Amino acid sequence: MVVQYKCPNCGADMAFDSTTGMLHCDSCGRDENIESMPKMDQDNYNEGSNQNSNRYTDNDFHNNENNHQHFSENDVNEYHCKNCGAVLITDKDTTATTCSFCGAGVVISDRLSGDLAPAKVIPFSINKQQAQEAFKKWCKKGLLTPKGFMNADRIKSITGLYVPFWLYDLNGRGEVDATCTKVRSYSQGEYIVTETSYFNVYRQVDLNYLKVPVDASEKMNDELMDKLEPYHYDNLKEFNMPYLAGYLAEKYNYDDQALFPRVKDRVDDYVDDFIRSTISGYSSTTYNQKNINIRERKADYVLFPVWMVCYDYKKSEHTFAMNGQTGKIVGKPPLSAGKIAAWFSGISAASLLLIKIIIVIMGGPWL
Repeated sequence: MVVQYKCPNCGADMAFDSTTGMLHCDSCGRDENIESMPKMDQDNYNEGSNQNSNRYTDNDFHNNENNHQHFSENDVNEYHCKNCGAVLITDKDTTATTCSFCGAGVVISDRLSGDLAPAKVIPFSINKQQAQEAFKKWCKKGLLTPKGFMNADRIKSITGLYVPFWLYDLNGRGEVDATCTKVRSYSQGEYIVTETSYFNVYRQVDLNYLKVPVDASEKMNDELMDKLEPYHYDNLKEFNMPYLAGYLAEKYNYDDQALFPRVKDRVDDYVDDFIRSTISGYSSTTYNQKNINIRERKADYVLFPVWMVCYDYKKSEHTFAMNGQTGKIVGKPPLSAGKIAAWFSGISAASLLLIKIIIVIMGGPWL
């Protein structure tokens, strides 16, 4: 089913405005508070009901239930834009897109229902223009990047995408038996005595970790997505489809059980680091036995905002990701061999000068 949001005033397409956090009509300027809008789900459509408040009618939200065909053999679905009738070709994971002919924002509601319905969403706080300006400033700060890259004039595309994540609440229990030492040395006559004391150390901890994120899309680079953290969870909203209007969005490829081993490894390290932080003041610590048990308490399916930036430099495409809430940018820019050589030369010259200064201070000859 295709859902498109029409302005009740003028009938133009509406899209989510990251500046105001509301559904906005560029044609007449009308804004709609998404949090006060009725939530629309698959069950309502299947029952044929449109139990919306008086502010919204069938003409406000168009769903196109009968105009799609399924091509399971290609993992591609065909839908039709309600505005212009153009065919929308999407892959099986797309939940929101834009019509390539008329530009209308399109939400595919049947991929956002049941087990595929997100519990929460962090809406975009940074719009496309702000993302572009922030990326240009970031490019100019690269001390070792080529001058041509720093000009930031080869941006090929900037795409706003809601990436599927799982947010885990986890319990971590750790038990450690360790042998620790304290070493001291002292003089005794003509001898230097080293004395080593041994201690048996035991720790048992019970820790809770809330909202640990793991991206659930097979298309996204896990390393990039991890580096985009942190997200601020005070902006988590109850999911409502209008937040996706005007952006791209995808559903998850992996459920919470499939991704549990990955989040378990991550929280294993958290528990281990915490235990190590409680064992201090010793010269050495050796674990005799360590047992860490991670249990999933809850996992919520959520959507996080990401700007994907494609930059064309010297006939090579470089992909960067920007946190659509905080503006944090991650990715590997190209490096300038000349700047790197100059940097090392500068370090070498500074080191040589420092050595000469020390020699002069100590009264030695110049090298």
